[in-house]
Amino acid sequence: MPKVKTKSGAKKRFKLTASGKIKRKHAFKSHILTKKSTKRKRNLTHIGQVDKSDVGRIKDMLNI
Repeated sequence: MPKVKTKSGAKKRFKLTASGKIKRKHAFKSHILTKKSTKRKRNLTHIGQVDKSDVGRIKDMLNI
């Protein structure tokens, strides 16, 4: 049997924390920033966690 490959898009977007949770970045921070408030842009900077309903799918993509 060949090795199972990791989805390359997922490995670029998600990282594991030391406790096993999955970190992600927020969307909507790349362009068209003039109409967004400073508070909104600042809050999009922070790292978020993946929702528990999506954890299984992402772990399958990362082969964890």
